[in-house]
Amino acid sequence: MTALILEQVLNGLQLGVLLFLIAAGLTLIFGVMDFINLSHGSLFMLGAYLAVLFQGLTGSFFLTVLLAGLGVCVVGLLCELLLVRRLYDRSHLDHVLVTYGLILVANEAVSIIWGSSPLFSGIPPELSKLVTLPLGISYPVYRLLVIAVGIAVAALLFWLVKETRVGMRVRAGATNRTIVAVMGVNISLLFTLVFAFGAFLAGLAGALAGPILSVQPGMGETVLILSFVVVVIGGLGSIKGALLAAVLVGLIDTMGRAFLRDFLSAFFSPRVASEAGPALASMLVYILMVLILFFRPEGLLPMQKRS
Repeated sequence: MTALILEQVLNGLQLGVLLFLIAAGLTLIFGVMDFINLSHGSLFMLGAYLAVLFQGLTGSFFLTVLLAGLGVCVVGLLCELLLVRRLYDRSHLDHVLVTYGLILVANEAVSIIWGSSPLFSGIPPELSKLVTLPLGISYPVYRLLVIAVGIAVAALLFWLVKETRVGMRVRAGATNRTIVAVMGVNISLLFTLVFAFGAFLAGLAGALAGPILSVQPGMGETVLILSFVVVVIGGLGSIKGALLAAVLVGLIDTMGRAFLRDFLSAFFSPRVASEAGPALASMLVYILMVLILFFRPEGLLPMQKRS
């Protein structure tokens, strides 16, 4: 039982770091630009599809992941230059309507180019093996790699935000956009860089998730909902909050789906437990969100209020 619990903890961490890669870009875009981007999940989906494409062209997994992230970054850059920047002075409702339209366009585009049937991005032979961990746990090397990459990206992101001049401007823009503009910072360029970097993170997450999930149109919608839950729980605009919330959501979602039915069977009949367990497991992260918002309406680690 201990080995099974630890294995599910690792699965939860793996889901958590993928959610963090998506939610970090999402919360950066909202925190700095005050822009709600519903199409962020479509960038995740595009990263998965580009990974399938580049895997066939290059045959190198690590190069594929990098190229997929950069490809989505370019798409995000063009999207910001051609469309998104025209919406900054509009209401959040306009943001939602336009980016929802982008979801529909993206889903139809990948269906036309790659078809509507699921694709499967293979794992390289050297990463498809199992490694033996303490307590005799056999765990896939690839999932450990995803966890390691997520942790490394999180560390790099914290360093960029805290220790570099660009990060200083991002934090300042999130706190007081007007003063930053008065001090001579090119706000338009800053917004473009933030949006493109958020797209890169989403594309990177999609490329890493491709070998675990089936690559298909609409795959970004489910992960987008969980990512918004992460952003809300962590605090809008907060990178630290996004990391903490992503790990919490990943662990609770994974542990609930693995053990809730068995837990309920100790109190109810097997039939009731088998029916109620999966339904309640899918609700756990939303129950967590409600509880956190009840006691901390601004989230666990909210950023400073915008002036």
